[in-house]
Amino acid sequence: MNVREFLDSSYTAYHTTSNAAAILQEAGFTKLTLGDRWQLKRGGKYFVTRNGSSIIAFVVGKNNIFNVCESHTDSPSFKVKGNKLVESDGVKRLNTEKYGGGLLYSYLDRQLKIAGRVLVETSTGVEQRLVVSDYNVVIPSLAIHHNPNANDSLSLNAQVDTLPLFAQSETDLYASLTDGKVLDGDLYVVPATQSFNSGVNGEFLSSARLDNLTSVYTSLKALTCAKPKSIAVVACLDNEEVGSGTRQGAPSFIHQVLDAICDALGLSHAESLYAKENGMALSVDNGHAVHPAHPEKSDALNRCHLNGGVVVKHHVNYATDGLTSAVLKRLLDGVGVRYQDYYNRSDVRCGTTLGLATARELGMKVCDIGLAQLAMHSACETCGTADLVAMEKCLTAFLSSEIVGTESGVNIKA
Repeated sequence: MNVREFLDSSYTAYHTTSNAAAILQEAGFTKLTLGDRWQLKRGGKYFVTRNGSSIIAFVVGKNNIFNVCESHTDSPSFKVKGNKLVESDGVKRLNTEKYGGGLLYSYLDRQLKIAGRVLVETSTGVEQRLVVSDYNVVIPSLAIHHNPNANDSLSLNAQVDTLPLFAQSETDLYASLTDGKVLDGDLYVVPATQSFNSGVNGEFLSSARLDNLTSVYTSLKALTCAKPKSIAVVACLDNEEVGSGTRQGAPSFIHQVLDAICDALGLSHAESLYAKENGMALSVDNGHAVHPAHPEKSDALNRCHLNGGVVVKHHVNYATDGLTSAVLKRLLDGVGVRYQDYYNRSDVRCGTTLGLATARELGMKVCDIGLAQLAMHSACETCGTADLVAMEKCLTAFLSSEIVGTESGVNIKA
């Protein structure tokens, strides 16, 4: 599965996790269940899922030290509020709410699908089914004739202006997606536009969900190619866009998986602490490229560009510090991967990532990195194609590296 196929078919966190599991199984990874007693072998390749929307994979190297890459499987969208429809002058609309901080106007007049999971009653209990509508829906904008100031100022009300047209006669959303008695579901309205290369030389990639599925994809590909000396972990976690406060979000799931690995390897409490304390994590989540039409939105001196290399992200909202940045840069210099530093403009709001939660809850050294991209949280985002190659090489080198803590800093060997 190439990156465009991954982007096009990973409509929701549930589909992303299913696709990730397929990539891992094809590469020889064995699925485990959290709560079972694991029998791990050195050199073994394993993965575990939770809620069908988060997945953590790992390779057990010889050193009892964790090298962790984490990213998130969810993206901004609209969450469907049950099966009841909104009656609107001859048409029925889906009742939705915002999921995450999406750029709302970018979803107007665009091909959209309904995707996620439904929970169907069976003779033995409840069965989860992944679904994607075989039809499209659309959120029509208000004509310029009725909103003559739209090009000067556009304000959208999430309860009024962003409800997709569903049908004129059909009245059952669940029945349009699957057979059987649906008890409930986790359904989202998501962009259906296929990814595409842009630019005269195809140097850009444009797609929905680049944030953060490019990080998920490059992390998975890196793990399948890496030759880990330590315990290499790739965590792809749900609900980052809404604060990660779930059992399938960070840091609860990753904390439990790392503890299960330590227990299966027979590590003592002190040895488990050593594995985290002397390891390192990369929070892999995209960052902002300087916008060619609005360079004033970027820092005056530190500007990141498409195809400029891996972005090392610095801000109080990120977990990067001088030590983790220096360690990563030394590794990237050694393998010939370009990088660029991102600092936020001081009077512009900065987003957050999984990094600080990981540093706080696991006590690990963390560096925030990502791809430079434009139009973050839009229904169609853009990044550089060369940066995807750079990120996969970066993560492969990191997961293959040997990190050793010292009194004066950290030694890292590619």
